[in-house]
Amino acid sequence: MTDSLGKKLPRLLRVTAASALAALAASACANGGLNGHSSGHSSGLDGYRDGLYDSALAFDKEAYTTLNVTIDGQPMAVRWYREVCYVAQPQLMAPVQNNAAIANPQCGYQSMNIFVPESAAADQKTAIYFQVANGGWFASYVAASVTNGASFDSTTSQVGAALKAGYVFVNVGTRSRRLLAADGTQAGKAPTVVVDAKAAVRYLRLNDKVMPGSAERIVVNGTSGGGALVSALGASGNSRDHVPYLAETGAAGIGKRGSALGSTLRDDVFAVVAYCPITDLGHANIAYEWMFTTLGTRAAVSRNNHPAGSAEMAASFADYQRSLRLRNPDGSRLTADNMLATVQAEVVRSAEAHLAAGGTIPALGASSTYNVGNVPTSFVNDWIVADDTTKKVVSLDMARYLNFVASQAVLKPAPAFDNAGVATFPGGMSENSLFGTRNQAGLNFSAFAWNHNTVAGDGSGQDDTGTLWRDYVRLPSSGVGDQLRLINPMHYIDSRADTAPYWYVRHGTRDRDTSFTVSINLARALQADRRVRDVNYRLAWDRPHGGNYDVPEAMAWVAETLRAAERKERKER
Repeated sequence: MTDSLGKKLPRLLRVTAASALAALAASACANGGLNGHSSGHSSGLDGYRDGLYDSALAFDKEAYTTLNVTIDGQPMAVRWYREVCYVAQPQLMAPVQNNAAIANPQCGYQSMNIFVPESAAADQKTAIYFQVANGGWFASYVAASVTNGASFDSTTSQVGAALKAGYVFVNVGTRSRRLLAADGTQAGKAPTVVVDAKAAVRYLRLNDKVMPGSAERIVVNGTSGGGALVSALGASGNSRDHVPYLAETGAAGIGKRGSALGSTLRDDVFAVVAYCPITDLGHANIAYEWMFTTLGTRAAVSRNNHPAGSAEMAASFADYQRSLRLRNPDGSRLTADNMLATVQAEVVRSAEAHLAAGGTIPALGASSTYNVGNVPTSFVNDWIVADDTTKKVVSLDMARYLNFVASQAVLKPAPAFDNAGVATFPGGMSENSLFGTRNQAGLNFSAFAWNHNTVAGDGSGQDDTGTLWRDYVRLPSSGVGDQLRLINPMHYIDSRADTAPYWYVRHGTRDRDTSFTVSINLARALQADRRVRDVNYRLAWDRPHGGNYDVPEAMAWVAETLRAAERKERKER
């Protein structure tokens, strides 16, 4: 599979030294763009000398503090390996970020907090639960989810559940948007966030023989922008595209063979647990407008700030959807013509799973209360009829359902994701700050916003460059096409990348933060990849934007995938 900008290229994990150095120079240059150096995927690792930075990245298994916590009322001792820097050349950050001082400007955004149950300290086969915290695609200073004296309920806390299961739990910090480097430049431009996550995986692989847990059993977890990050990480395993960026930051397993840089380590992962992934950003605007204008949703809920623009963006969705060449489970092509029916079927499946589990759905005409802007608000069920006896949905009105979704959580103004410089957008900047050079606050990354940018001097849009989006994105010097590809899982699924074999993906039925089509397309693409063994996808009933709300179900799935992998390996021995 390829995305609308991409193409399949060879598997050999190699970049020429000249192209690597050019990419690194471009990345470091204050005024430079992101040069188009990357193409293709690989897992061929042999022939390279030992990693250039590996000696500086050795894990000290004695450098821990013991924490005492309680899980389900039972005491547990946990080893804490504090802020382990996973790269040899971390980028120095400004000491103040978003008006708050940070404790570790040197490596706080490129380090891990590693928590090991004392009972698993000698277990090198247990899973590693690898959690990112990049909501909104923002940079994430390394978190510490386990503190001395903390108490966890394993039915509501994924941290407690992971530790109780004997897994190693890892909080991973990463650079990403709106992060200021010490030299005053923007430190988190794409694909930095994916590169850092890959570097963390590589650190775990480098030290696999001395660390607790198995680097062959890394389960990555994230929500929203973090869900998008782990989706990109899980899809792009061992891609050579990221090698120059990994070299720049001093990641483990970057080797050299003659004049070529390459990899001596893998960065694929075992499983992905992704909630509401805000992904496929290059097409997120058109998917959002298609979702919420096709049945008149924006107009119905009085959130139609740019009707002409919404219509223009929505009109582009059909061609994009067709280009993906995806299919539904029944074998039918998944197109714009049947996408609404597909979303409806997924909502019905979610409702019926809820009913089968003993849940109830309000009768037609009955009211339920939800918080809208922290104000309890009553909503009448005018869109779904369910039979509590048969546990089946009798009817579901899609127009009214979408009106409900767009009322209990206010729709994003159009364009929803790429809006910098667009006069009709009511101020601010969304994911634009993820793109552009290190000297730019942000850059438009889609056709509509680029062609309608009216802010002179921001370095973005047709008004400043004299170039339409379709031409600009193809310029080798623009870089934004590479940035979009390198963070998009849709570019890597069913390619020569080593995509994770196990996936658990959820998006709430009340979540309006991105189009329902985004997670559906992700799931259908994964289901079509013959190397992916299990895709556990569902719209989560009555859930808003968020994640880790179904800990028992998700962790039971993780445990079963681990058992399934063990059975498969025993059979193959």
